[in-house]
Amino acid sequence: MINYDFKPQSYFDGQLPNALLVKLIYPESQWGEEICIYANVMDGLIYYEAVDFYGNDLKLNPEKTKESLSLQELIMMIETLEPEQEFSQGNIAFTLSGIPQAESLFYPELKKYFLDKRKFYGLS
Repeated sequence: MINYDFKPQSYFDGQLPNALLVKLIYPESQWGEEICIYANVMDGLIYYEAVDFYGNDLKLNPEKTKESLSLQELIMMIETLEPEQEFSQGNIAFTLSGIPQAESLFYPELKKYFLDKRKFYGLS
């Protein structure tokens, strides 16, 4: 059973002000799109940023928090990712409508969540 309330103590080890939270891979997209979500700490707040190969500006909700996200909050962030329409490159909106494969050092159960969801919809 997945613990949706799981929340890492911190994303930062005291040496770097940023961390790769999750890598999303969309195998059904034309080019095997990858999106990485990073956490950056500044002035006591954690700011989140999503980066893809094309440099698309992606909206995250929430954009910032005072503490690390629970697994459930991270899943919601991923599932509600949206491109800034006026600046998007490629077919990012279509890609985001898919179900990604996910990898995260901070959220070990995230991979299982998306694997189970992909299996439910007949994706490998």
